[in-house]
Amino acid sequence: MLTESSYMGALYVYIGAGLAMMLFLAWRLSRRWSAGPVALVVLLAGALLLTPAYPREGVDTLAPALIVAAFQLITEGVEGAQHALKPLALTCTVAVVLALLLSLGLSLLRARRQPPASGRTSAGAQHRAAARTPARRPPKTPAQA
Repeated sequence: MLTESSYMGALYVYIGAGLAMMLFLAWRLSRRWSAGPVALVVLLAGALLLTPAYPREGVDTLAPALIVAAFQLITEGVEGAQHALKPLALTCTVAVVLALLLSLGLSLLRARRQPPASGRTSAGAQHRAAARTPARRPPKTPAQA
């Protein structure tokens, strides 16, 4: 049987590996996808990897809920896996809600940073644009040359 210190060490390693996997997914997916889908996939992966559950009643140690649910589904059916499926469903729901809120927040920030869609610009922007462009001289007429 595991001692308490070895159990805690294994738990820390597992959590570290789950967080490293989430960072790797975020880094890898952010090269090709926008922030919203990346947040959804990374948060769902974190929910699936890091949600704990008790393997069975009367046990004091925790195990990954995804693994507990898979083993309980195979051996005992859906009723035996309910204690692991409920926390998984909850954390996956929270992950989806957080990803949607993050995506909404990012889209609102992007919309706020973009200039107005109409051709109008503010007086300050017109003044800065005028200051950057050099003054034009009227073309010389043949009499002036």
